Amino acid sequence: MKNIEDKKPRYIAGVIAPLGPDRHPMSQPEPLLPPDVRRISCSIEISDYTKSGVDEAIENRYWGCVDQLAAQGANSISLSGFPIASQLGRTRLLELLKETAERTGVFADAQSEATVDAMRYLGMRRIAIASRWSHELNDKLVAYLASAGFEVLAVTSVGQWAKQAFSMSIEEGVKLAFQLGREAMRKAPDADGLLLPGGAWRSLAAVPILEEDFGKPVVTNPIAQVWRLISNGVAPPVRGWGRLLANGGPQ
Repeated sequence: MKNIEDKKPRYIAGVIAPLGPDRHPMSQPEPLLPPDVRRISCSIEISDYTKSGVDEAIENRYWGCVDQLAAQGANSISLSGFPIASQLGRTRLLELLKETAERTGVFADAQSEATVDAMRYLGMRRIAIASRWSHELNDKLVAYLASAGFEVLAVTSVGQWAKQAFSMSIEEGVKLAFQLGREAMRKAPDADGLLLPGGAWRSLAAVPILEEDFGKPVVTNPIAQVWRLISNGVAPPVRGWGRLLANGGPQ
């Protein structure tokens, strides 16, 4: 009898990650997906989330990753990392996704755009952001979201760049997600919901608890990436991890 992993997947979700698992063992969304939906990844090995670091990684390694994922049979290709999208700016990112779709013939996406659509689906327009990023990255993030029609009422910071984010332990990341999530909502109690941008701090466990604490929806870009597959009919809703994943969304 063949193992599940030996069977041909029904759907292959390609992900372009900031770093490879040897340098950045990010929390993977596979446990939230059915076994016949496989996630494959390629890394652009970003040096830092500075503008020069993002530009260098995109210009020199993005298209190589696109071609690699397409050659592996990816049915969709998604760019991870809100700091990357924020430094690119929304206009440039959307142009990049359009070119990716034209080049490969598959659905091209980004965690940032999945997050935008997820927050719209949940009725979030005025938002609080629990960010650990530097003020420079936060300014770029706020500008990105403003260009998508969101009003940011509050944003936190602990001054992180890529090096600090990738070096956090799981315990540190989870603790920080709760701390900053509660700080952001205290600063903006009238917000429609809370955004926890970034994938390195293992924030999934914080989502249902923060939603219960404040009675507002909570979104992270890694779960928005999973929600995109749910909303496209690729995967079923997942209960127990917050409002977003429990709802299928428009198809």
